[in-house]
Amino acid sequence: MIRFAGRSILHARVGLLLAIVAASAVTAAPAKPAVRTPTEPDYVQDVAPILTRYCVACHGADEREADLALDSFDAISRGGESGPVIVAGDPTASHLIRLIDGSAEPKMPPDDQPGPNAEEIALLADWIRAGAKGPDGDSVRPTRLVVPSLPPAPNGERPITAVAWQPASERVAFARYGRVDLIDLASPEVRSFDGMPGKVNALRFSTDGRFLATASGITGLSGRADLWEVATGERRQSFEGHTDAMLALALSPDGTLLATAGYDRSILLWEVASGELLRTFAGHNGAIYSLDFDPTGQLLLSASADQTLKVWRVADGERLDTLGQPLEEQWIGRFSADGASIYGAGSDSRIRRWTLASRGVPAINPIEVARFAHEGPIVAFARSNDGRFLASAAEDRTLKIWTAADLIELDFFENQSDIVSGLDFSPDGNRLVVARLDGSWVVMPIDASATPPSESTVEATLAAPMTIADATPVEGNEIEPNDTPAEATRVTLPVRVSGTLHHADGTADRDLYRFEASAGETWMIEVDAARSGSPVDSFVEVLDESGQPVRRVLLQAVRDSYFTFRGKDSDTSDDFRVHNWEEMELNEFLYAGGEVVRLWLYPRGPDSGFKVYPGEGSRHTWFDTTSVSHALGAPCYIVRPLPVDARPIPNGLPIFAIDYQNDDDARRRWGRDSRLTFTAPRSGTYLVSVRDVRGFGGEDFRYRLDLRPQRHDFSASLGGRDPQVSPGSGREFSISVVREDDFRGPITVTIDGLPAGFHATSPLVVEADQERAFGVLWADPDAPAPTPDASASVRIVATAETDRGTIEHDLGNFGTIALAAPSKVTIRIVPTEGEVTSADALDPSTETTEFPWPAETPFELTIRPGQTIQARVQVQRTEFPGIVPFGNEDSGRNLPHGSFVDNIGLNGLMIIEGRTARDFFITASPVTAPQDRWFHLKARIDGEPCSLPILLHVVPAEPVADAPVTAPSEQ
Repeated sequence: MIRFAGRSILHARVGLLLAIVAASAVTAAPAKPAVRTPTEPDYVQDVAPILTRYCVACHGADEREADLALDSFDAISRGGESGPVIVAGDPTASHLIRLIDGSAEPKMPPDDQPGPNAEEIALLADWIRAGAKGPDGDSVRPTRLVVPSLPPAPNGERPITAVAWQPASERVAFARYGRVDLIDLASPEVRSFDGMPGKVNALRFSTDGRFLATASGITGLSGRADLWEVATGERRQSFEGHTDAMLALALSPDGTLLATAGYDRSILLWEVASGELLRTFAGHNGAIYSLDFDPTGQLLLSASADQTLKVWRVADGERLDTLGQPLEEQWIGRFSADGASIYGAGSDSRIRRWTLASRGVPAINPIEVARFAHEGPIVAFARSNDGRFLASAAEDRTLKIWTAADLIELDFFENQSDIVSGLDFSPDGNRLVVARLDGSWVVMPIDASATPPSESTVEATLAAPMTIADATPVEGNEIEPNDTPAEATRVTLPVRVSGTLHHADGTADRDLYRFEASAGETWMIEVDAARSGSPVDSFVEVLDESGQPVRRVLLQAVRDSYFTFRGKDSDTSDDFRVHNWEEMELNEFLYAGGEVVRLWLYPRGPDSGFKVYPGEGSRHTWFDTTSVSHALGAPCYIVRPLPVDARPIPNGLPIFAIDYQNDDDARRRWGRDSRLTFTAPRSGTYLVSVRDVRGFGGEDFRYRLDLRPQRHDFSASLGGRDPQVSPGSGREFSISVVREDDFRGPITVTIDGLPAGFHATSPLVVEADQERAFGVLWADPDAPAPTPDASASVRIVATAETDRGTIEHDLGNFGTIALAAPSKVTIRIVPTEGEVTSADALDPSTETTEFPWPAETPFELTIRPGQTIQARVQVQRTEFPGIVPFGNEDSGRNLPHGSFVDNIGLNGLMIIEGRTARDFFITASPVTAPQDRWFHLKARIDGEPCSLPILLHVVPAEPVADAPVTAPSEQ
């Protein structure tokens, strides 16, 4: 890792040296390979190691500044883009020597970078003076690295660099420098495999346990893989081809293929039996640290220092997807045991899991979860063969055990004796071997019966609150003094109290009221002050009998972020631009500066951010927190709510405690006035405190305090009254609801008694937690004009099931329904199969027939959460050749929450001039709830004509089926 970074640092400055050398080179070239006397410096043994150490980082085969490479004799002979770089027989005329020894300016390498010492410079000069002779035959890469001599640590064990548990046995392989020890846990037997060059970086057993593959090499020189027969200890095959240390390898499940990778950023695929190189996979821009075959052996996964993981098709080396969500180097990539998911971990301290979708053809693999796992870079990772457990270890010397299914932390072990360098599960998954850099190791049992911590939310723990009988509130006034718990005015609920925040001496006043509540009772605490013209900016909170705040919820951060591009004011619900937003999901809670909001809609392009609930207007907050402004760069966190008595295992991110308190109404309807929902955690005595948040007071600082039972309810209103509908077309209407007392359930709107020839979207559902729904009122092509009595006969009713039973509200009718002039554009949504063959257009000259009016059964589409489907919009133009726009993120009218029209670019969904059709895409996010829902499109032109609604079936997500991976010739 350090060396990789060093290459980047040297890139510009040392590159400048050899660019100057190449530009000012003389015409003489090094001599052809010739016979060398015993006293002359040898290119392979003496010269090449010096050039490799100081020059090749910027002038190698991969980094060829000024088209000059110094990593082989042939490359030196070719010189750079301006000719040769040395003069054979004359070191004083060779600009390479003159710049290195300082006789020419600028001296290179720079003073802050390591350069050849006097002895090394003299050796280079002697080689040039002797004719700059190269090796016999083809170009030879260096095989010796010049490094300082350092004494070994006294009494130290060789570090363990990798570990692997042999299948169906009690033997574990431990990799060290130059060798592998195979230890039998059931006996004193220890066997060693020797002769590997440099540090052994990776180990893999074959599926049947007969063979052990090792990856090793010397940084800056070369890498080698060896295949050993475990029973005999015989090396059966060696694989050489990398130009730098080999860091990773993987054996295919059937043992016929070996994949290797390392610092040189390439993946090589070998045939095991013959040792033949089959193909090279190129595409990473950094060192490759991990490789893994999927259970079928048809896919290969790689993890790299370029902050990505990549999925490759083994048959032809095609890259099927790049997983770009990680923020830093990725050290580990693994397929799940069943091959349905991908795990990745690395320097950004997170474990991520993706659903594997790119099985046969290139496809986007959606991310399922990103878990902040450690407070340091994750350097070791393992999964059990049965798919139950994961293990991870980090540079902070911590070790954690996780459930593989949902990444819930099961156990935590801190203060390891050194950094954990290797992890592997036993074949049955019930034990874990842990190896460390200090040479120590341990086998620890995994408690297979351990119950993971509950992920249930606070809402679940309060799912069945106690019902409070209706009663008329008692009215009264505050009784001063009531500033302390002992002086609190005693009230009996429900109650309405009038008070004043005023002290004669001008000091800040607060009023306390004492009340009794039973566990599970939910009470609404409301202040009416600013709405009635009072200067009070109220703040209410619930305290226990001793005056201490009552805790409402714990919020454990599970993902960290910060505000980008610009800060946020305390009002708007749009354009929440936050770092690493790709790993966030709709409906998740976002905590920032004491405020909790909820994500409503994804960013719709590079110049946008999240929308938070309710999706438009002033934003709502959760847990009665108050909205505040957030500065650019201010931290924010995705959080999960936990009961107040939860003891979550630390994950390196903060835990926020939210008490029962409120400054401004969380639904933003009451301005400065406060509103708080309180559910008593236990039966007993409580206090409610009322004060001015600024500490102000006076004789005119009057307020009214209501403590009443929670009563779920809603009000609803109709938008689009008095519609004028063109024959054969539709007009949009909307239903807006205001939810009372935290009512969150769905609301169903039915429309009956429409005039002859008219139809409407019915039933129309406002989904749970949502505030709007859109429908279409449309007329048959031959519909008669409605009479006033026909319009008045329409009945629109909104119904919901609440804690008080069924609630029904009559919304009246549409008003006057009238026929309008024929629409300039008639719109239909149809499946992609049919007459239209182009995704963008039809030649309007070929369209001579009118749209057939839909049959009784409308068009239907089916989608699953996490899926994208295709549909087509057609228009029939009547003297309207222009653009037909349908909107941007809101173009899919009445789509289920979490679903949206996708891939619309900056201009939105539209049909351009002269065209009559285009295909579009609908994506359902993972949070989209299964349902049947009507949706439509609305043209943003005069009259705003709408398509007829079509039915979208959202069906439950299915596990990804194991599909064969096919090469292009088979597709």
